[in-house]
Amino acid sequence: MWIVWLVILVAIVWVVRSAVTGGEERSRKTPSPLELLKARYARGEISRDEYRRMREELEE
Repeated sequence: MWIVWLVILVAIVWVVRSAVTGGEERSRKTPSPLELLKARYARGEISRDEYRRMREELEE
């Protein structure tokens, strides 16, 4: 009988942990448009002028 209670307790802990950390993990996985723009500029994909123009458009 104690095994049933242990399984229930583990399930409850797992559900609570998933609910608490699930939102934080999802938000960290998706970079913001500004972060993507900064990364493109850092890799040299866009020029300084393009970076500034796009950043201003994003901040509007």
